[in-house]
Amino acid sequence: MSQAPALMANAIRALAMDAVQAANSGHPGAPMGMAECAVALWGGPLKHNPADPRWPDRDRFVLSNGHGSMLLYALLHLSGYALPISELQAFRKLHSKTPGHPEVDVTPGVETTTGPLGQGIANAVGMALAEKLLARDFNRPGHSVVDHHSYVFLGDGCMMEGVSHEVCALAGAWQLNKLVAVYDDNGISIDGQVAPWYVDDVDARFRAYGWNVLGPIDGHDAAAVRAALEQARQSATKPTLIRAKTVIGQGSPNRAGTAKAHGEALGEAEIALTREQLGWPHAPFVIPDEVYAAWDAKARGAAAQADWQQRFDAYAAAFPELAADFKRRVAGELPEDYARQVAELLKATHASAQTVATRKASQLALEAFTAALPELLGGSADLTGSNLTNTASTPALRFEQGQPNDGRHINYGVREFGMAAIMNGVALHGGFIPYGGTFLTFSDYSRNAIRMAALMKRRVVHVFTHDSIGLGEDGPTHQSVEHAASLRLIPNLDVWRPSDTAETAMAWAAAIARQDGPSALLLSRQNLPYVPKADLSLLARGAYVAAEPAEVGLNKRPKAVLIATGSELQWALHAQAELAKEKIPVRVVSMPSTSVFDRQDKDYKKELLPRKLPRIAIEAGSSEGWWKYGVDAVIGLDRFGESAPGGVLFKHFGFTTENVVAVVKAVLKKKKD
Repeated sequence: MSQAPALMANAIRALAMDAVQAANSGHPGAPMGMAECAVALWGGPLKHNPADPRWPDRDRFVLSNGHGSMLLYALLHLSGYALPISELQAFRKLHSKTPGHPEVDVTPGVETTTGPLGQGIANAVGMALAEKLLARDFNRPGHSVVDHHSYVFLGDGCMMEGVSHEVCALAGAWQLNKLVAVYDDNGISIDGQVAPWYVDDVDARFRAYGWNVLGPIDGHDAAAVRAALEQARQSATKPTLIRAKTVIGQGSPNRAGTAKAHGEALGEAEIALTREQLGWPHAPFVIPDEVYAAWDAKARGAAAQADWQQRFDAYAAAFPELAADFKRRVAGELPEDYARQVAELLKATHASAQTVATRKASQLALEAFTAALPELLGGSADLTGSNLTNTASTPALRFEQGQPNDGRHINYGVREFGMAAIMNGVALHGGFIPYGGTFLTFSDYSRNAIRMAALMKRRVVHVFTHDSIGLGEDGPTHQSVEHAASLRLIPNLDVWRPSDTAETAMAWAAAIARQDGPSALLLSRQNLPYVPKADLSLLARGAYVAAEPAEVGLNKRPKAVLIATGSELQWALHAQAELAKEKIPVRVVSMPSTSVFDRQDKDYKKELLPRKLPRIAIEAGSSEGWWKYGVDAVIGLDRFGESAPGGVLFKHFGFTTENVVAVVKAVLKKKKD
């Protein structure tokens, strides 16, 4: 290695071990072991501009082994991003820009939040997919405005996580030739040498997926890594895995190659020995000017972006409408007439008043939205015919000779976790609004990726059908009980469980318009009746009065409030009518989204749920979560279901008009007594 790359690599090692030592917390081993790989990429082909971290045609870099965050922070600082040395000194401190694991929108230049292993590579697959499809949508002969790579560093832990198998198989199937992964093959995990429990033939595995595999190469030879990167960039139809053999904690005399280098500070004595071995005499957090100069990417980045801007200006002159749509989509903005489109859809849905399953209602809404919004990119985990996520505007996505057709609906196969994590990557890249479907009970497979979308505040829409015992004969393995309550526990996730076509259309409208987080739509397999609406605008508030006593012929103030979601709204309305016959006035509130309702102002909440009125909640799922609304009773399901027709099961578990009436009477009697 020439002197400059050696100094550049050792600067990373020094910053990593110093920051981890200052925090007395962190992972120095991976940054020290991958330093030369980082020099090869960030000092070589990576196209980026430190002055504009959001430049649309930049290459994407993902640190999938996010515990090695100091590698990324060192790179961002050294190459000229707005990340001063004081932030590295504040590593893992409250409100610093250098949290324990990389977080998007916290640190300039960080593309995604990583830490849960395997999801970074999944995000990178999504980014590479988005690049390929955005290029299809906007590039024209002589005008290439979308042309960048997605690079990812990953380690043994990412390789072991099952989600990496799911997404890397899809990357091969999708011929994502601009995806390049550098595998930090150091043979060490927290428990020690991985050989006893990690016996995969990684090369054969990735070749079977349809990837190019380069190596093994010496991961401490920056020139060799650089050559492999250049070879990977020539691929026309395949993603590339570069297997780099490295030593974890490289440079540390007593910790290198051991599990002790992975997740703890080296200690002052070992750091001193490491400095001596590396020939790095500088004090902690001191970087010589010549090293900063070698790393500085500002001029090169500005030139690359200026070149792209010149080409984009020419593109805009030739294709002004395409250029305007590109800018809109990359900015995540909706068309100016989106609100009008939603209003017209709701009006038409209300007028038709169809009795259909809400999964079908979802497809009806999607027909309108996918026709109007080319950025909607759908899919299903091998349940398209059940989830009904496809539309006339979204043909199946296919690839041939490295190029996609005009498809906008993805067959993910039976890969729920992979689908969810890839959708996160698509959303992070920009230009598309991803949505994907599976059964609600399989949201458990997707859960950590859903949580990551919520944490990252990214617009991803999850379509979860077959939402309750109403699915019937498939039985308790497929019948969701705890899932609605469980999803509602995830901060920043909007959960919708609509009761009819209008509520479903509103759920979609809100999910698409929401720019600061994901949404989950919980939809029925069975048909549900349409409920007349007095004011369609109230649906956007998450809860509204579905029926007052006067609407069933009883002109009295309500004595109780029935709160229901989804398929159980019908039982609340039937019970209201029966109670009216006995001169018992009841208000019925439909609450399709507790998440959205919880954000409403206090006056609206008090108006909808008067404090002095007893409340009874009805939902064919866990009763947990309803008690916070001050309910006196919950007609719910706190056990697993059974295998039988849905109608039989609703009756068996007490979701009947008669039982709702009985519970209301019992609550009123108790209040009176």
